[in-house]
Amino acid sequence: MVSSWRGPASHEREMSAFDVVRNVGLKAVRRLQAAPKPFVRMMRRTAREQEHRAFRRQADEIDRAIARLASGTAPIIVGPWLAEVGYEVLYWIPFLRWFQDAYGIDRNRLVIVSRGGMENAYGALVGRYVDIFDLLTPEDLAARNRRRRVDDEGGGQKQSATSPLDEELLSAVRSRLHLTAAEVCHPSLMFTLFRNVWHGNLPFDLLWRRTRYERTPRTDAIADTAMIAETIAGQLPHDFIAVKLYGGPALTMGEPTRDAVRALVAQAATMAPIVLLDADVGIDEHRDVDVHDIAGVMSLGPLMHARTNLGVQISLIARSRFFLSTCGGLAWLAPFLGVPTVAVYDTDQLLAPHLFVARQAGARAGAADFTPLDLRGLARLSLEGLAPARKAVHPVG
Repeated sequence: MVSSWRGPASHEREMSAFDVVRNVGLKAVRRLQAAPKPFVRMMRRTAREQEHRAFRRQADEIDRAIARLASGTAPIIVGPWLAEVGYEVLYWIPFLRWFQDAYGIDRNRLVIVSRGGMENAYGALVGRYVDIFDLLTPEDLAARNRRRRVDDEGGGQKQSATSPLDEELLSAVRSRLHLTAAEVCHPSLMFTLFRNVWHGNLPFDLLWRRTRYERTPRTDAIADTAMIAETIAGQLPHDFIAVKLYGGPALTMGEPTRDAVRALVAQAATMAPIVLLDADVGIDEHRDVDVHDIAGVMSLGPLMHARTNLGVQISLIARSRFFLSTCGGLAWLAPFLGVPTVAVYDTDQLLAPHLFVARQAGARAGAADFTPLDLRGLARLSLEGLAPARKAVHPVG
């Protein structure tokens, strides 16, 4: 009997050769995986140590740049600040306090450049202050800042380098104040220094050693402006709860979240009148949650002009019984004004390191209570309907 099998075809022989090579490779991988665990751990530890040394060298370079900046007697332009107000109050201002203290810098050398009337937030740091809205219109700043984020920051708001917009504003400040020679303390120094702390690559000790947190008396944060004085003499309640709730990275705008936020505001309104800090001046993507129709809610939207809106908000927060806010932004500042704060969020993907800093810094400075409130916990306990939303509105203006 003759077998019908004639041996492998040529393509079958090629496949067999491939299988041989593949099997040899798989065997090598298995042998590598079977290497003693201490050896693997040592290799990983060595690689990690090399990364840490690189991060440390970068931090040392920033420290040397800061020291060079502080030397001499020329004015120092601080800013311009173009990023989120939350990073400004939680990191930038405490960093500047440390910078001033560590190098004995006379406040008269400092020219603070921010926006929205932030003079009072900088406190004793302010020698001179230039508001960006005295240099650009809100519409121009919003458009230019969006372009900066796309072109220079990959869509993010931080300032990791000096952008063309920064350069233009710095030139305008020099011209406005007739500064023929001036150094620049740019926010990129702080962002570069702290970035690896936020990402877990360097210990938080680096941040604590380069910041100074302090409690600011409420009276120091109250802007003495005609706008505020007129409001106080008119319709502003003597005792009120300040509220600023808006969508963003910490608070999504799905229907369950909006319902829960409205229920919280309605519950707060049973305790004291609500003063909304609804400043829709069009310079960022944050949009306030609509709670105007809840009884006991007063809107101060007509007072919120771009040039002074942040200063007005800080002043009103400082006068309030407590502050109910989206977690982030001015919620980081309020406890340091002595104002108890409830900070609401429904996602903490980007919040974790900042919540840690806010709590630790507040404890060190003796700040008022800071209470983060995760709406997911309320949903789990079926507590979204804390109180019915009743209809009424009391606008000012």
